[in-house]
Amino acid sequence: MSEEAVPGLRREAIGLREVLFQSITAMAPAAAVAASIPSGAAFAGGSLPLSVLIALVACLFTASCVAELAREMPAAGSVATYTAQGLHPSVGFLVGWGYVFVEALVPPLLLLQLGFTTAGTLHQEWSSYPDDLWWPWSLAGAVVIGLAGYLGVRASARFGTVLGVFEVLVFLVFAVWLIAKAGGDNTLSVFGTSHTAQGYDGISGVFAGSVYTVLAFAGFEAAAPLAEETKDPRRTMHRAVLGAALAIGLVYVLTTYAMSVYFGPDKFAGFGASGTASWEGVARASFGLFWVLVFLAVVNSTIANANACATVSTRTAFALARIRVFPALFARVHPRHRSPVAGVAVQCAVSVAVMLGLGFAYDPVTAFLLLATVIVTVVIGVYIVVNLACAGYFLRRRRELLKPVRHLVFPLLGIVAFVPALLTAAGLPVFDFVTELTPPVSYAGPVVGVWMSAGVVILIFLLRRHPGRIAETARVHLDETSTTAPSQSGVVQS
Repeated sequence: MSEEAVPGLRREAIGLREVLFQSITAMAPAAAVAASIPSGAAFAGGSLPLSVLIALVACLFTASCVAELAREMPAAGSVATYTAQGLHPSVGFLVGWGYVFVEALVPPLLLLQLGFTTAGTLHQEWSSYPDDLWWPWSLAGAVVIGLAGYLGVRASARFGTVLGVFEVLVFLVFAVWLIAKAGGDNTLSVFGTSHTAQGYDGISGVFAGSVYTVLAFAGFEAAAPLAEETKDPRRTMHRAVLGAALAIGLVYVLTTYAMSVYFGPDKFAGFGASGTASWEGVARASFGLFWVLVFLAVVNSTIANANACATVSTRTAFALARIRVFPALFARVHPRHRSPVAGVAVQCAVSVAVMLGLGFAYDPVTAFLLLATVIVTVVIGVYIVVNLACAGYFLRRRRELLKPVRHLVFPLLGIVAFVPALLTAAGLPVFDFVTELTPPVSYAGPVVGVWMSAGVVILIFLLRRHPGRIAETARVHLDETSTTAPSQSGVVQS
């Protein structure tokens, strides 16, 4: 295998702290606590803390698989490389094709949320401010994210760290405050099944709530594409992926418990993402100006999440362009900052175009729901395939390191945990708590189908004309100076 023909990313630029917060901010903890997790309250009611705890355990199975693969294969290609090695390079290409697509859509998704959240709050405080004047705030966020990406991984990762610390601290402080205010109403019964919503009694309500809350964990794998820019990547990637999933999962459990006991477990089925029965609503009614910090934490979370996922999309695109299965444009790096500057520019342009196009074609909230459905559907599909790849990798390539529980049982449990979430995200009414999607949100399925079909066409073309490029999807660049060597099929053994 010849040396790579393009300049690489900056080696050893960041450490565990920055990489850990790359995953943490990609999970968007403040936005998840305030908006995503409450969607499960309609089913689990005051037992939602138990749903979140179940979701945490379920997600740790997949996080363990990603962490194991990240330790074995530190590569900017991340999930594409893992599935190429564990299953087949063609599968790796398709996973990378889908992953770049959805990670590129996360920034416009979050910029839409930034716009309508800020505009709505300003209108609520000052009625003269138009509640539909959302786009200037979204554009301002796009500029911030584009600048952070241009300045390189050190700038974007440290920026994400600062934002991540702020949003987590705000909700932790608020949670402790709520627990103290609840006083004698604190109860461990919320970790049982006695407070579920009407019509979803017992464990069925808890399970339904966990399916919706599991979506709040998406993003824990976002550290993996930074492997080639990280110090001691094998050790650091493993700790960051698992650490982010566990730490933020516990934050979700604590904050959901706090609000459940403060608001009242038997009334919690009516809790949601907006209005008086919401995090901001409770803060406004009972804690004075503390609601401002809650609002700022959610806004902060949108920017941090968009920044983290822009980093993921540009690094994954760089990895695929480096082996010439993506246009060479995405492999260009800045001579000083060593950032994939062309990819950053394309990401910024896509973000603005998608955000304004869908936001004005429909409205920002509807556009947000459409993008969210596309993203979640593909991301959960990727998680399921990566679980399979973990089992395949250790069975086929590293049998001497195979640990049956960690490498076979955990992947199986991870798949079982995410299949219901995938069906829910796609709006397939397999369970009675799943709501069938309506237009335009129902267009998400065809959009994903068209994109993946285009990927299959490109894959067939490359297999016929340039099969070696697809084989290089499994290439682990950091291993090239060590004992790693390509096999006769062109797949790197590690």
